[in-house]
Amino acid sequence: MPTYSALTTLHGRDQAEALGIAMERLTPEPTGVGVFEIEDGSGLWEVGGYFMDPPDDIALSVLAAAFSANSFVVSEVPDVDWVAKVRRELSPVEAGRFFVYGSHDADKVPEGRIALLIEASMAFGTGHHGTTLGCLRALDHLIDAGFEARQVIDVGCGTAVLAMAAAKVWSHPVLASDIDPVAVDVARANAVANGLAEQVRCIEATGLDHPDILSAAPFDLVFANILKAPLMNLAPSISAATCAGGYAILSGLLNDQTQDVVKIYAKNGYKNVWTDSIGEWSALIMKKSG
Repeated sequence: MPTYSALTTLHGRDQAEALGIAMERLTPEPTGVGVFEIEDGSGLWEVGGYFMDPPDDIALSVLAAAFSANSFVVSEVPDVDWVAKVRRELSPVEAGRFFVYGSHDADKVPEGRIALLIEASMAFGTGHHGTTLGCLRALDHLIDAGFEARQVIDVGCGTAVLAMAAAKVWSHPVLASDIDPVAVDVARANAVANGLAEQVRCIEATGLDHPDILSAAPFDLVFANILKAPLMNLAPSISAATCAGGYAILSGLLNDQTQDVVKIYAKNGYKNVWTDSIGEWSALIMKKSG
């Protein structure tokens, strides 16, 4: 069964995001809408929607005119097994002592590395994205500094790659939570595939508002690889759940968003002790005072 894409470009993040929101109200309704900056120095943003039925050309023309965007280009999307394609094309990721790979690269795992098997799936976090890679490098940095965590949580865990990395290093139980039940299922499957079913516990939760999370706190280490807005909203909750002297590894941030996050976490008792930028994305290590 064919699906369809409708893509346009325009100047300005705010305008692009507003157009993305407007696209979600179209009939037929898109199955998904994406807003991305085109990294060629042009200042253009791409806005695209995906549809199960052909989109309304007139409605798209009206939206393009209303938001001063270029005309939408509508295309039929070929029926491709994208997961299989990604499995073939994703290469292993190396982040310090960590080696993230798919089963098709099992023969490439170097000796002496901490191997993490992550299959391409619907959940975020194969290690290839700058935010996940940054978090793994942040964890590697803390380990090199002699830090050991006995209580760890991965908030917004996606594939649970960060939770599994911590579990393999320290052999302590780790909590992994996500608001998306599909991500939780994927995280559990990955824990099983890595022999960590008993060590990594995956739960569905909104932020840190879950009885199992509250009973396990305080944590020595909190991963939160999400986005700027939820990171800022969760700052008081993450602070309350982190022990004195503990750490939060934060990502999902564009480089120009880091200072806003650092400031809000500073107000909640943290100090920024490490920052790593990979492309347009940044990862932070924040240390809780005490």
